[in-house]
Amino acid sequence: MFAGKTTELQRRIALAQAAGERVLVVKPARDTRYGESEIVTHTGVRVPARSVATLDELVGEIANASADFIAIDEIHFFASEAVAPIEALLARGTRVAVAGCDIDHFGDVFAPFDALIPRASEVVRIHGACHRCGAPSTHSERLSAVTDRIIVGGIGDFVATCGACFRPSRR
Repeated sequence: MFAGKTTELQRRIALAQAAGERVLVVKPARDTRYGESEIVTHTGVRVPARSVATLDELVGEIANASADFIAIDEIHFFASEAVAPIEALLARGTRVAVAGCDIDHFGDVFAPFDALIPRASEVVRIHGACHRCGAPSTHSERLSAVTDRIIVGGIGDFVATCGACFRPSRR
């Protein structure tokens, strides 16, 4: 968290739009932190987005050639159920970019990254600064005692940490 993943996704959206591509921006329906129909950076930059419960909702729509490029924010919210729809979109020639946390607050790899990274034509890991020591952050440490794997949170719920400073949540 707090590394600029959504900011980078928004940059790629702007590049695709500037190139004349038909762009579809997608976010998980359960992420209502800053708005229900936008992806929003922690600094407040907003881009309109379609909110979906599952990525399966997109496959039929894209079959009708409604997008050349799909940008998906918070991909980890979709978990392993994201893999098949993304593979279907890629098979149709649709470019797909995703952003999300690849490691959870327990220190485990978040699905779907374990399946998507080997299939990716490009992988960009973005690091913020560790909340404790300032080193590049690689983990999101949860500040609350909630043990659910995913909560919709932000400032006050998580801090970015490096591997050395990371304190995993207890199960």
